[in-house]
Amino acid sequence: MNKNNRITDANSALKEISAQYPQLTPQLKKAADYVLEQPVNVALLSIRKSAEAAGVTPSTLTRLAKSVGFDRYDSFRQLFQKAVNTRQPASYFSDRAQYLQDMASNNPENKVFFQFADSAFSNLEQLFQEDTRNKLQQAAPLVINARKVFALGFRDTFTCAYHFTYVGSIAFPHIQLIRGYQGTLLSELGEIRQDDVVVAFCFEPYTTETVQAINIARNAGAKIIAITDSLRSPIASGAEITFTLNNDTPHFFPTLTSSIALMEALLAECVSIGSKEMVSNINRFEENIRHLGGYHET
Repeated sequence: MNKNNRITDANSALKEISAQYPQLTPQLKKAADYVLEQPVNVALLSIRKSAEAAGVTPSTLTRLAKSVGFDRYDSFRQLFQKAVNTRQPASYFSDRAQYLQDMASNNPENKVFFQFADSAFSNLEQLFQEDTRNKLQQAAPLVINARKVFALGFRDTFTCAYHFTYVGSIAFPHIQLIRGYQGTLLSELGEIRQDDVVVAFCFEPYTTETVQAINIARNAGAKIIAITDSLRSPIASGAEITFTLNNDTPHFFPTLTSSIALMEALLAECVSIGSKEMVSNINRFEENIRHLGGYHET
């Protein structure tokens, strides 16, 4: 039985374990490391086998379950059994590229396209759930009411941060992009204050610059909206709101499909509860672009 009404799914359980982690005993930390790093095994293995894999006793796993509000380990484990998803077959870029080639050579019909479609639909289905909607409703007021909103992402996720800033700043001019060009990163991060919000995108393999930037933002007291792939992600710790997205794909590089969809959904939620001034901002932007000839007229 779950005595903690907040813990209703595997993600909530992992987040609670992450929050309690610094106060756990060394043995409970070993158990927590196992659960945070191997949630699928928690679902699939018996308590005895999970304990062996974690290097702890079964009673330690039971104590960990109780520490987050469960009477029995079985009740705790059931959350993970419900959340089991098939993981992608490769972990590194070159492995993924090799997987694509192997799949094509072993299958005369070359079903790469259809596997792309299946993974994209699966990722989006995981995104558009009640939990995501609830988090969007919490995140939108943070974005609207912040002194400034800083969008942050490096390498591939710079695309997400840039798009969020470009679209969002049309309606909300206080949204700005952390670029980090030509040695300006620390200067830009130095502008972050306690009443600001940082929207950060980061997926495994986690970018060092992003992790360091988030540490600076945390120390400044800013609220973090983390868009990542796991509650084990280094940007999830201490975040005000964490969105964990599936980015499974047969491609050699992680897909950004769910990230872009989530970012657009967040901005739509912000606009839906925004002020009339926000509508005026959008209208002013559009009129200015038209006046400058920014839209091709046929």
